[in-house]
Amino acid sequence: MKNNYRFIKELLKLRMSHLMAFRLGFFGPLFVDVSLFFIQLLVFQAIFSNVDRIGSWGQGEMIIFIGTFSLVDAINMTVYFFGVLTIPDKVRTGEMDLYLTKPVSPLLRITFEKVNPGTLPQILFSVGVIAYGVSVGGFQIGMIQVIGYILFIAIMTLLFYDLEIMLRTTSFFIISTTGILKLEEAGLDLCMKIPGVIFQRGFKIFFYAILPYGVIATLPTQVLTNSLSVPGIIFGMGIVAVFTALMLWFWKLGLRHYNSASS
Repeated sequence: MKNNYRFIKELLKLRMSHLMAFRLGFFGPLFVDVSLFFIQLLVFQAIFSNVDRIGSWGQGEMIIFIGTFSLVDAINMTVYFFGVLTIPDKVRTGEMDLYLTKPVSPLLRITFEKVNPGTLPQILFSVGVIAYGVSVGGFQIGMIQVIGYILFIAIMTLLFYDLEIMLRTTSFFIISTTGILKLEEAGLDLCMKIPGVIFQRGFKIFFYAILPYGVIATLPTQVLTNSLSVPGIIFGMGIVAVFTALMLWFWKLGLRHYNSASS
C-alpha cells in the first residue's frame, strides 16, 4: 500500500509537468464539459417553462440531477477517464506489455497516469448548480442528507469507473470495441437527459441493473432531496458492490487472455 501511494504521487507529479507544457490539454476538457452541461441546463429551463413536472420531479430536482451528473463526470474526467480511455489502444498495439512487466498493478497505473486537474473547476461549477437546484426546489437540507449525498457521489463515481473499465476490458477478447463504446455513449446520453425515476419496466431493469447509468445521478439526487427509501439505499450500495466485484474479476480474466504483441 505504501509503495502504491509513492508511485501514484510520482505519477501525479509527472502528469502535472506534462499538462503545464500543453495547456490546451489542461483547460480543453473543462470548456467542453461545462458547455455541455450549461446547454443541458438551458434545455430543462425551456422544458419547465411549459410544464410543471417531469414524472414525479419538479424543476428543483431536475437542476440537482443535472448538477449531480456534472459533478460525477467532473470527478471522472479529473481522476481516471483519460487513462481508462487508452485501454483498447494499449491492448491492440501491445503497449500493455510494458504495464505487465512493472511491479505496480497495471490497472492502478492506468487509472492514475493521466489525471487532469484542468477539470477541477467543473466540480465547483457543479456544486453551484446543485445549490441553485436546492434553492429553486425549496428543500430543507440537513447534515444527514449532505453526508448521504457525498457518500452516494463517491460510490456512483466508483460505479461509473467500473462500467468504463468493464466495457474497455472487452478489448482483450474482441478486435474492435467501437460498437460497445457506442452503446456506452448512447446510454450516457440518454441517462444524462432522463432521470431514472422516469424509466418503467424493461427500461428500468436495463438502466438500473444491466447497464446502470440510470442510477448514477438519480440516486444521489433522491438522497439529497430525502426521497430515497431504505430499500433504494440498500439497492444503490449493493449494485455498486456487485459491479466492482464483476469489474475486478473481468479485468483479471482479460489479463489472462491477453496475447502479448511479442508472442
